[in-house]
Amino acid sequence: MIKGSFKRNDSGQIVSFEITGHAEAAEPGEDIVCAAVSVLTFSTCNGIEALAGFEPIIDMDEKEGGYMYVETITDINQEQVNISQILLENLLLGLQSVAVENSEFVQITTIN
Repeated sequence: MIKGSFKRNDSGQIVSFEITGHAEAAEPGEDIVCAAVSVLTFSTCNGIEALAGFEPIIDMDEKEGGYMYVETITDINQEQVNISQILLENLLLGLQSVAVENSEFVQITTIN
């Protein structure tokens, strides 16, 4: 099962997220649930770099997969905060949609 956890600060902004596990909804290379989660998370990270103009802190298991941790940085301006928050909220919505349709393979939580 893929488990996603989003952490919000006291202002309600998403400051980090962690994705762990494998969906195992199909054979490796044919698992569209895993592909959906991967595309959403990588697209968000790429979008933060390209559109918000900063590189978030990223830790991931590049060999086995199944683990990604992303954290925003604090030394950014308000425009960068706004852009990154839109992208992160969109990621959360996208993953929640995947989880609703595939609840046996994906679980998403938010920590305040």
